[in-house]
Amino acid sequence: MRFLQAYPKEVKVFLIASLINATGSALMWPLVTMYVFDELGRSMKDAGIVLLVQSLGGIAGQLLGGSLYHKVGVNRLIVGALAMNALTLFALPWASGSWSIFIIVMGLMGLFNSLSLPAIQAFIGFRFAEQRGELFNIVYVSNNIGVALGTALSGFLGNYMLSFVLNGVTSAVFAGFFFVYLRRVGAAPPTSHEKIQKKHPQGEASGWKLLGYTRIYLYMAIGSMFLLIGNSIWNTGVSPFIISEGWSKQLYGFLWTLNGVLIFAAQPLVSLIKRWFAGTSTAQMTASAVFYLGGYAVILFMPSYPGMLLAMVLATLGEMLISPAMPSFISEHAQRSAPFYLGLSGGIGAVGRVIGPYLMGIQFDRGGLAPTGWLACGMAVLSVGFFAVHAYVNRGTVKPRSNTA
Repeated sequence: MRFLQAYPKEVKVFLIASLINATGSALMWPLVTMYVFDELGRSMKDAGIVLLVQSLGGIAGQLLGGSLYHKVGVNRLIVGALAMNALTLFALPWASGSWSIFIIVMGLMGLFNSLSLPAIQAFIGFRFAEQRGELFNIVYVSNNIGVALGTALSGFLGNYMLSFVLNGVTSAVFAGFFFVYLRRVGAAPPTSHEKIQKKHPQGEASGWKLLGYTRIYLYMAIGSMFLLIGNSIWNTGVSPFIISEGWSKQLYGFLWTLNGVLIFAAQPLVSLIKRWFAGTSTAQMTASAVFYLGGYAVILFMPSYPGMLLAMVLATLGEMLISPAMPSFISEHAQRSAPFYLGLSGGIGAVGRVIGPYLMGIQFDRGGLAPTGWLACGMAVLSVGFFAVHAYVNRGTVKPRSNTA
């Protein structure tokens, strides 16, 4: 990551703040299910309902965040969403006394946490237009380092409420950072964002009109949704399989440790993949789905722990390809409307995260790991198809770019 030295100080400060926020967020998400089951004494079905409500709030936040970017303003939207997210986290100890209030607060948490995501992505795309592809990748790596740190700290703290409060503190700190940061960069020379605004003085088209430009978002978003359905195999296929086989639960945790290590250590390999046969963002999405398909096929035909390690390597390479490619494509092609499409594509894709565990759970109950493997492979094939269609309809509009990230 030595090329970071070439970036201005504001980029480095942004990355540090992003890492701290990701660390705080990761303090909480591994504990939600355990908290509901252990601390509140509810069933696993109730824990699933909480996660469902939180995910639905996240979808609404993605859609709403993209639509409000130009109407509310980047400063108010990001700072306000992060501040409200912090308040919901601080409210959790009080909300835990009532099951219905707790569910509502978790839904609001999903809403406010996702509300800022398309705005932050759009800000990166506008502010650093010449280097957006590299920066999306750097932010992705930085956030995953934060997730690894936060997950480790959550186990070390061993206290639910302390973890929730610390998450709220980091969210509040991130809100304060953006409040100061956006005021400072607002006084800087005109950015690509401001140049785009001058080209479009009439304002942004209506949401209904923007929905008609399916070439930009639809096929890509559906492909992402199918990938997320298939990716549920890790939690609702591999995890219960490891338990049913009598293997140590630490083996499942090590799979995600491998995921976190690869996201940082395999960057040179991903750069080679981009240079050799995935030089455009659309090609990276298609290649990503192919890697995911390879990983799911390994789980299906090699239902052993070495097979799962290999599958995690392949799936992680797919994750590393697609995560920066989608926001990079939208930022480059949607111009001023990028926030809307970032939220829309993120919301459509997140549907897969909501329904995936349910579909995988049904398959696992029917026949164990094999049916979930077939379902995941089927979803990956559909994803390859939709990403290929996305690349086809956008042919000639995507240019190869250097990939140093």
